Amino acid sequence: MDSRRQRIAIGYIILIALLIALVILNICVGSADIPPQRLWNALRFPENDKVAYNIVTGLRIPRTAAAAILGGALAVAGFLLQNFFANPIAGPYILGISSGAKLTVALLMVISLSHGFAANSAEMVLAAFAGSLISMGLILLISSKVRRMSVLIVCGVMIGYICSSITDLVVNFSDDSNIVNLHNWSMGSFSGIGSTEVITAACIIIPVCLCAFMLSKPMSAYQLGEEYARNSGVHIKAFRIALILLSSLLAACVTAFAGPVSFVGVAVPHLIKSAFRTAKPVIVIPASFLGGAVFCLMCDLVTRTLFAPTELSISTVTSVFGAPVVIYMLLNRERWKENG
Repeated sequence: MDSRRQRIAIGYIILIALLIALVILNICVGSADIPPQRLWNALRFPENDKVAYNIVTGLRIPRTAAAAILGGALAVAGFLLQNFFANPIAGPYILGISSGAKLTVALLMVISLSHGFAANSAEMVLAAFAGSLISMGLILLISSKVRRMSVLIVCGVMIGYICSSITDLVVNFSDDSNIVNLHNWSMGSFSGIGSTEVITAACIIIPVCLCAFMLSKPMSAYQLGEEYARNSGVHIKAFRIALILLSSLLAACVTAFAGPVSFVGVAVPHLIKSAFRTAKPVIVIPASFLGGAVFCLMCDLVTRTLFAPTELSISTVTSVFGAPVVIYMLLNRERWKENG
């Protein structure tokens, strides 16, 4: 086995080991710690320890699964957008795609609750998908007018701020007492996600990620330039539409269930590409999914335990760990330009 394949194999082993360790930690650690032995006994003989069994199966396993699946989805969405715009700073949160999804979901929740019923998971995902596509449409419209990626990023941030401001107004001025639950969701949180939502999210995210993986070959050609991809037989227009739909659907699904989660889609793909020393989609897409799961599980553990019993929003913690990675990327990018 050559050094490159060995590095990739070691990278995957480390990611899988971290994922298993963090899954166990997230299930065992909390306001009421449940040691591994007690966890094992509660799962084997629920009638002997109903308290532990209810905590684990009703709260912690769904939340842990949600953090892993949604975190992986965000990382893959970020990688797809970075390929689409040919820029490592592109991501669902930075480009305002998550904020657009957040706005439409908030509007749906306010309207449905004001009429005495709660929107189901499918309706929330569809609303989020519509919002993410609207934001993506605005970004594409701007990208056709400006050539500098820095201007596009700033415009994306501004779109995100506008959508977030409108969302905050909707939440603050709602008369329905149930809308108070929107506040935690609008800040980003894996709390309160049940097993039904996790299954729904998995049924959407896993097929979408598989579709993204199947685009690895044309994506590799596209990384070498649009002209090269066209000469390699890639239908550019269909390929770009596929990237838009897949990345928007992944970002929408995360926002529908957990609210906006910042910097995961930018930081994780960069860390994965740096660790594996390759940008090949066939390697980076599954590694990004694992990396996103590990990153969000780690951040969710911090949100629950750092100031327990007070819980932080997930975006607060992901920003602390993710923003320095983005700053490092920007500084390196500037140094590369100066040296080049």
